Amino acid sequence: MMTSPSESQALQAVAHLEATVAEVEQHLATLGSALKLQDAGAAEQAAAELHQALSRAVDRFNQAARTPAGVPPTLRRRLARTSSQVAAQRDAVARASQALDRALDVLIPGAEPVAVYGGATRRSSGGLAQA
Repeated sequence: MMTSPSESQALQAVAHLEATVAEVEQHLATLGSALKLQDAGAAEQAAAELHQALSRAVDRFNQAARTPAGVPPTLRRRLARTSSQVAAQRDAVARASQALDRALDVLIPGAEPVAVYGGATRRSSGGLAQA
C-alpha cells in the first residue's frame, strides 16, 4: 500500500513522538530504580537526564500540536500518565525528605527554630526539604 507524502510525514511524526515518550519513560524508570537503591549519584544523574528528556518532550509535543495532524490521543494520554508518574515520584521524594528532616530534628535537638507558614516555628536541622 502506497502512502502519500503527507501521510508518510505524519507517520514519521507519530513515531518520533512515541520515541520521545519512551525516552521519558525510560529515564523515569531509571530514576525510580536509583531512588529505590538509595544511590544518590545515580539518582542525581537520572534526574538530570529525565529533566532534559521532559524538556525535549514538551518542545516536540508543542510542535506537533501546531501541525494539522496534531497529537494522537493515545500519545497524549501516555504523556499525561507519565507526567503523573513524575509528579508522584516528586511527592514521594518530598515526603521522604520531610521524614528525614523530622528524624534529624529528633536526633539533633537544639537547632535554631525557623518560621514556617502561619508564623509557627519548628526546629531546623538544615535538612534536605529546605530550599
